[in-house]
Parts: sequence; structure tokens; C-alpha cells
Amino acid sequence: MNGATQTVDSIVIKSEAKAWTLFGVPWFYFVIFSAVVVGATFLNKLPGGMIGAFPLMIVLGVFFNLIGEKTPFVNTFLGGGAIIVIFGSAALATFHWLPEKSIDNMTLFMKGGGFLDFYIASLITGSIMGMNRRLLIKAALRYLPVILGGVVLAIGLGGLVGVLTGYGAKQAIFFITIPIMGGGMGAGAVPLAKIFGESLGTDPASMLSLMVPAVALGNALAIVCGGLLNKLGQVRRKLSGDGQLMLIDDGKADAEIEMEKAFKTKCDSLDLTQMGSGLLIATTFFSLGCLLNLIFPAIHSYAWMILSVAVIKALGLFNQRLEICCHQWFQFVVKNLTGVLLVGIGVAYTNLNEVAAAFTAQYLLLVTVTVLGAIIGAATIGRLVGFFPIESAITGGLCMANMGGTGDVAVLSAAKRMELMPFAQISSRIGGAFMLILSSIILQFFA
Repeated sequence: MNGATQTVDSIVIKSEAKAWTLFGVPWFYFVIFSAVVVGATFLNKLPGGMIGAFPLMIVLGVFFNLIGEKTPFVNTFLGGGAIIVIFGSAALATFHWLPEKSIDNMTLFMKGGGFLDFYIASLITGSIMGMNRRLLIKAALRYLPVILGGVVLAIGLGGLVGVLTGYGAKQAIFFITIPIMGGGMGAGAVPLAKIFGESLGTDPASMLSLMVPAVALGNALAIVCGGLLNKLGQVRRKLSGDGQLMLIDDGKADAEIEMEKAFKTKCDSLDLTQMGSGLLIATTFFSLGCLLNLIFPAIHSYAWMILSVAVIKALGLFNQRLEICCHQWFQFVVKNLTGVLLVGIGVAYTNLNEVAAAFTAQYLLLVTVTVLGAIIGAATIGRLVGFFPIESAITGGLCMANMGGTGDVAVLSAAKRMELMPFAQISSRIGGAFMLILSSIILQFFA
């Protein structure tokens, strides 16, 4: 729904009374709240855990989002508030402009505290349960070729430009293209470094040092491209589904259309009890994914969660009320916690020194053609199988080229298409696992 796509934009709104509000409260109250939070931060009196992390991350998210949304060109072409929140927060952490205690607490909240998992579990469960069941089944069957199209063209262009620039096709593919398309850092670059090290007889640590800048820079470029694709979709309306992956199915019966409208209306009528039920269901599905990963460790717990929710939805095992509960919780999380998460991505997962170290013209060109290859390949195959090119490029292309789960949130936020999270996670998890397998095969010809 349209409201769910207005992720970070919803942080800054105007009330019916025309009073300027920040995070839903009059601006002067927000300034007072911010002064208390900032004062406690720099006096090292901000509490530990989420009770200290939440207020600081909300204040930073609103502040940087406001800058991004009011800055020309940035708000139009570069993702607006989302990209400024991420890189502004990253600057605070990288250059130690905040007390170490606060940086460590936010990092712990994101990683050790599991806030990223909590957020993604809510989005996956709610967005899948809010989808049309018939379209979900059709889209799932056509999605993997979209990922493959993006990977093939990204590798092809990366290798070609590697030869033309003198960098070398093998070097470009192994240490730039494949790491970028590999599903992030923990699930991508780290296992890739081990695979490469063992196959090539090299220290995995040295392999990782070559891959980290590519992953970081590719993630940054993917976020920027998410904003640019959103702008392209506004200009070329035929290319965009406004967050809907599949082209409109004109064969739907009028009764089905009316049922969809009624479902969306019920989802918009928020109920506090139903949102609580959605919280329980979302976190239970995440737990189920972890259990299945324990039994079948080759498949990531996120992938198991996606499959579990999708099967329940496709088979119609939940009644409509439970589906609405999940979708309403999803809406609450997207509208209120996206800014918090983006701050966490900047602080805990984005090192500006690593990004800056990669900024040579040759390296930047190779990263750029890799991301463009992912975009063009995914968009082209997506159009052939009946998807909107913009949505295909974002999910099957950029969400393969970004930094896993954190990158998915950042890219979809910049593109204003958070409802595509299930497909983004398929790219990051299943697509990332595919890249590990593909890398192992390719290495057999070079080892």
C-alpha cells in the first residue's frame, strides 16, 4: 500500500492543524526531547541497551532525514533522507564525533541485540501476508531467472571492463564483481575469502582485505541507484509498478478485485491488539527459520523464514484476520522504526574509511559497471517474465549488489519500495548462496 512505501518520509509530517511536527510531535517539543537526549549522550549518562539506543537513534534519524529531504538534488536523485541518515550516522561513528559509549551501545543494539533481525522478520512476514496469494505464487516461479540475468551481465561487464582498463578480467571478477554480488559481508565476502584462500593457496585475510572495499562501495552505489531508479519510475511510468513487482493481471475477476480492496481497507484500520498479534507471529516465524537452519544449515535462516511464510500464505493456512495482524505490524514497524534502523546501518555496518580507500578511478569504474550490469540484466529478464523493470532492477539487481540485509533495507528505503522486502531477501540469501556455489565452480578453472 502507498502508506507503507513512505518509509523515512513519514518521519517528517505536517498535522491537520498545519503545525510542523517531527516524529509525530510538535517541533518545539521534539527540540526539547533532543536536547535531553544529546545532553545525556555527551555526558555519558544515556542508559545502555535499547532504552538508550532508541531515543538517540530516533533523534539522529529525524535530524539527518530532515537534511536529506530538504537538500536539492539529494532529495530528488540520491534517495533523499535515507542516504543522508546512513552516511551521516556513519560519519559520526567513523570520525568518533559521538562518545564511544553511545557508538558501542548502538552497535550492540543492532548486532548483539538483534534489532536488524527483528526489523527484517517484521517486514518479511507482514509484506508476504499482505500480498495477493495468486500473484505471490506466480512471482516466485519467475524470480530466480531475474537474479541470474543480473549476475550474468554483472560478471560479463566486470570482466570486460577489467580487460579494457588493464585491471584484468580474473582480478575484476574474483575481487570486485563476485564479492559485490555475493550477499553482503558476513554471508558473502567472509565465506568467499575462505573459498578463494583455500582454492588459490592464499591467506583468506588478504583475500578479504581486497573484497571489503568492493562490498562497501558497491553497497553505497546500490543505495544511490535505488533513489535514481525511483526517480526514473516517476518519469517513465510504464517502467514502474510503484512497488508492485508483477505486471497487472487483467484476467482477475471483479470479485477478486473487490476482495483485495476490502483486505487493504481492513489493513488500514489499525488495531492495537492485532498489531501485537502480528509481532508474535513475525518473531515466531523468525524462530522457525532458525530451527530449520539448525536442521538444514546449508540454507540461511532468513531463507527458511521466507519459505515458511510464503508456503503458509500460498496454501491459505492462515485466516484473513491473522494475515491482517501481520500486515498491520509491518506498517507500524516501517513507519516508526525505519529511521532508527538506517542510523544503525550507518553506525554499525558502514565504515567510511573503507569506502574512501576504494575511490580510485579504475576501481570505481569496475564497481559501477558491476552494479549497472546487475540493474540492466535483472530489469531485462524481469520484463521478459512479466515483471516491472524498475522493481526487477531493484530487487533482482540492486539487492544482489548491496550488503545483505542491511543493504536491502537501505536500498528499498531509498527507492521507497519497502513492500518488496521478501524478494530483496530472496536475492540476498538465496542469491548469495548461489554466488558461493558459482564461485566454487568458477575457481575450478583458475585454481
